[in-house]
Amino acid sequence: MRFIDEVKLDVRAGHGGAGSKSFRREKYIPRGGPDGGNGGRGGHVVLVASRDRNTLQELYLRKHLYAEKGQGGMGKNRHGRDGEDICVQVPVGTVVRDEEGHVLCDLTHDGQRVFLAKGGRGGLGNSNFATSTNRAPRYAQPGIAGEEGLRYLELKSMADVGLLGLPNAGKSTLISRVSNARPKVADYPFTTMAPALGQVFTDDDESFAMADIPGLIAGAHEGRGLGDRFLRHIERTGLLLHLVDVISPDGRDVLEQIEEIEVELTSSHANLMQKSRFLVLNKIDAIDETDCIAMQAALADRDLPVFAISAVTGAGVPALLHAIWRHVKAARQHVREQQAVNDSTA
Repeated sequence: MRFIDEVKLDVRAGHGGAGSKSFRREKYIPRGGPDGGNGGRGGHVVLVASRDRNTLQELYLRKHLYAEKGQGGMGKNRHGRDGEDICVQVPVGTVVRDEEGHVLCDLTHDGQRVFLAKGGRGGLGNSNFATSTNRAPRYAQPGIAGEEGLRYLELKSMADVGLLGLPNAGKSTLISRVSNARPKVADYPFTTMAPALGQVFTDDDESFAMADIPGLIAGAHEGRGLGDRFLRHIERTGLLLHLVDVISPDGRDVLEQIEEIEVELTSSHANLMQKSRFLVLNKIDAIDETDCIAMQAALADRDLPVFAISAVTGAGVPALLHAIWRHVKAARQHVREQQAVNDSTA
């Protein structure tokens, strides 16, 4: 399935059904009076967040979402049927904007439901307007038009940990080793053409989500390469794993590679440099232990945790995962405490 993370939709909720203008006419029953029923509500267009979805492919193919009209009212006080709603599942992390770019909703948890467009109210039948002074009203309300317009959907993956680095830094190899994600792995740049989301399971029978995005290159924030349009997928992550290739094929040293990515993070509108970050030296199986220790020492003044691993052999990976899990647990606890404070002051 093709990965789609941006969609423009033409949405139209259903028009409300018209109320009925009817009078009771039965043999031997005088003064029947008005008996026009109400029109039905127009169908809503509803989005439902689901963790079973990871792409906007379905909506990309549909383009239009038009809900059913409400049925008109009928005589004998029979109300029209409501129009059928359109309910579409989208991935958790989907943001909806209107034509002016204003955020209408942000679906951040599984099962969350929002109206993309609300159906129009059905009109009242003439039986609703009978009074002591007007016993035979000869008018009924028309139905109200439903909401309509263009909606722009954008997917921002919800993950606890995000992987970033230059092309061929070993991100795909790492996420395939530690999670259930199975991205393409090869020995050439840009093998990752779309974000990959995997679930990492711990020894405590807990889990956390890890996201991988295509490799970044210099000028990515200006549109170069593939990573720029996928940076949004690590905007919501609590922790960034910055992978660095210790045997860069073009001869760049570790510090130069790190600084290239940091320039892109600093230039990003999402202020990614403000996030917690681990530096991960990858492919240590290809260098001497002395060289590895020297590289770690050279990074000591950056005030960032530094880990040395081999995503291929698994060396150093367990220690990295333990550190990640400690950080994720602490972050989740902080969120729960903050939520408790907000609930108590609400």
